[in-house]
Amino acid sequence: MSLLEVPLSFDCYDNPMKLNELKLTNPYLDLPQECHDRVKPSPLNEPFLIHANPYVARLLDIDEEELYTQDFVRFVNGDYHPQGSDTFAMCYAGHQFGHFVPRLGDGRAINIGTVNGWHLQLKGAGQTKYSRSGDGRAVLRSSIREYLMSEAMYGLGIETTRALAIIGSNHSVYRQEWEKGAIVLRVSPSWVRFGTFEYFAHKKKYKEHEALIDYAIAESYPHLETEADKYILFFTEVVGKTARLLAKWQAVGFNHGVMNTDNMSIHGLTIDYGPYAFLDIYDQNNICNHTDQYGRYSFGNQPNVADWNLRALMTALSPVISIEKMEKVMGHYGRLYTRAYLYEMGRKLGFERVNEDDLELIHQLLGALQGLNVDYTLFFRTLSRYDGERKEILSLCLYHGPMNDWLDAYDERLKENKEGVQARHEAMLKANPKYVLKNYMLQEAIDAAEREEYALVDDLFKIAQDPFAEHPEYERWAGETPEEFRNAKLSCSS
Repeated sequence: MSLLEVPLSFDCYDNPMKLNELKLTNPYLDLPQECHDRVKPSPLNEPFLIHANPYVARLLDIDEEELYTQDFVRFVNGDYHPQGSDTFAMCYAGHQFGHFVPRLGDGRAINIGTVNGWHLQLKGAGQTKYSRSGDGRAVLRSSIREYLMSEAMYGLGIETTRALAIIGSNHSVYRQEWEKGAIVLRVSPSWVRFGTFEYFAHKKKYKEHEALIDYAIAESYPHLETEADKYILFFTEVVGKTARLLAKWQAVGFNHGVMNTDNMSIHGLTIDYGPYAFLDIYDQNNICNHTDQYGRYSFGNQPNVADWNLRALMTALSPVISIEKMEKVMGHYGRLYTRAYLYEMGRKLGFERVNEDDLELIHQLLGALQGLNVDYTLFFRTLSRYDGERKEILSLCLYHGPMNDWLDAYDERLKENKEGVQARHEAMLKANPKYVLKNYMLQEAIDAAEREEYALVDDLFKIAQDPFAEHPEYERWAGETPEEFRNAKLSCSS
């Protein structure tokens, strides 16, 4: 099932289930015991619903009316157990900032079961075997950020986990100061990570290792199950999906902030939203994670980090898959990424067809933007209505010379289009969002939520659902990021 195939209409939403009719399965628990640890959620004190996602409810065949019941709050709080629920945490390792950590795992996420191929997980539901010195909790600010951003990425057409609901509480959690605890019920077609394979390779648990590969193929790439060379084809699929995901991140201006191998999805999804950011002023060297002192996970370095992470995965898979064959596949990563990035940028620039020569024009544009203090999202949305008159675009730029030079080349390139200006405008407005959920917008919603005001969470959720629409009632969020909030760094607990 594609994450992007779910319509927003409920017309074919037949026979939705009440919570007491929900039946969960636990396919991951069929793996060897070392792959997981059974653990019970620890409910929050005085929980209450902040927001629920009816579109994700539809994926799970849950009746929308159930989202506003007290039993649903108990469900998200880990205090209501549907049929078949058997809660557990998953084990994995990972390279964190390039350094291998042999034992990580779900330190604050507890899996509660699977419905319609979607794996449900409570983030912030208490300690597990893998919490180390942590409390297993999530605070309100980080939970709001994950809940809204996962839906925003979905609205942008970028592969991602999603979330069914977020609850708040009167439960105190300490993060440099006392904050309120929250839980996000998030869903994914897979929670298997690059680091999951690294764990078993490091432990030399080859039986568990091969069982995990078979599980991942059945879960994410079932079309490969009957292939004789399914293992190398599996790796090939992961490389291709990762390349395409990174191309979408770079095109839209998304900086993940903490691309450790334990935060990389075998399914090609954006997972684990922490100190992320959409670019404000375009900066290839933007670092959104203040822990990242050397810029390993800077915006411009993300495609290279994905290559590094895939090679770490390759090493982890080498006990089962030929390293020579995987090396050959990895030799195509750069080409796959470039082709996907060229396609995405071609859409943003309104080209009816793209060719390799367009890369030079793209790099010229990014080089110009680097020194012009230009809001990345606003620039492309403004360009979407460009008809040869340059005043509006130039007004965004600190200096006009570099942009005029680029527009000269762009005008020449647009002559290759066969259709008219209006058709180009319509296509570009569908490729360049008017809104992305920038950190200052999210912080405004968080500040209000900490005052027990949740209307802004709903407002940003509506924007996330359709970021390409005009939404005149939210126009104040369509302009440049206020200078004092631009390209700020965040912590891993954000």
